[in-house]
Amino acid sequence: MASADHRRRYDREQRKPEFRRKALIKIHARQKAHLGANDPRLACAIFTLRETADYLDVPKSNIQRWARPPEAKHPLITCFPPRGREATVSFIGFAEAFVLSSFRRAGVPLQRIRPAIEVLEKEIGVDHALASKRLYTDGAEVLFDYANKSGEREVMDLVVVRTQQRQFSGVVKDYLKRIHYGGDGWADSVRLPTYGNAKVVVDPTIAFGLPIVAHGGARVEDLVDRFQAGDSVAEIATDFSVTPDEVEDVIRLATRTAA
Repeated sequence: MASADHRRRYDREQRKPEFRRKALIKIHARQKAHLGANDPRLACAIFTLRETADYLDVPKSNIQRWARPPEAKHPLITCFPPRGREATVSFIGFAEAFVLSSFRRAGVPLQRIRPAIEVLEKEIGVDHALASKRLYTDGAEVLFDYANKSGEREVMDLVVVRTQQRQFSGVVKDYLKRIHYGGDGWADSVRLPTYGNAKVVVDPTIAFGLPIVAHGGARVEDLVDRFQAGDSVAEIATDFSVTPDEVEDVIRLATRTAA
C-alpha cells in the first residue's frame, strides 16, 4: 500500500511543469554544452550588420544594439569586432538575431529581453542558448518561470499555457520552426521570414552562407543580378530551375530593400 501511495505521489510530481522542466534540463546537461571555436557556424563572418537587418526585416539600430550594446554590456548576438565594411556577424549570431527579432515582434521590449536571455543561458546551461535547440524544447518553461517569479508581464507574453504545458506564443513558435538544428543541437540553417512564395534559406555550408532559394539552390543575389541586367523573370526561372513566382518574390524584396 505504501509503495502505491509513493507511486501516486511520484506521478503527481511528474505532471508538474517544474518537474518536467528540471527533467528536461537534466537530460540535456549530459549532451555537449559548447560549440567549438573552429565550427564554421561560429568562426566565419557571413553578414554585415546592415545585411542582417535587411534579411530579418528589422531596423539596423536594433541589430546595432544587440551586437554592440552601450555601457560595455555583453552582446546579445555573436559577431566579430568592426572591420570596416567587412562582414562581422557569424551564422550563430544571425540565428540569435533571428530569434531576438521574434521576441521583439511578440512585443517584448529590449530592456526586458536582456535579463530574460541571461536567465535562459544560465538555466539551459549552453553557450549561445538562442541558437540552441534547447531553446525550442525548454525555453518556454524557463521563461514562464522567470516571468512569473519576477513579475515580468511582457516576457510572459512570449509563453502560452495549454493543457498544463507551457509553449511559446504563436509568433515565436513560427520563427523557431524556421530553424533547422544540427545533430549537435545548434542551428545549422535558417529559413528567412521576409519572403512569401520563395523558400529562402541561410546555410553556412552552402554558398558561403549567402541566402539561397532552397528549390533549385540559386543564390538570391544571382537572381537579382540577372534581373538588373535586363533578363526576364521567365528566363531567370528557367536558367536557375526556380519558379517564376519565386523569382518575382526575390526581386520584390530586393527592390523594396534598395528603395
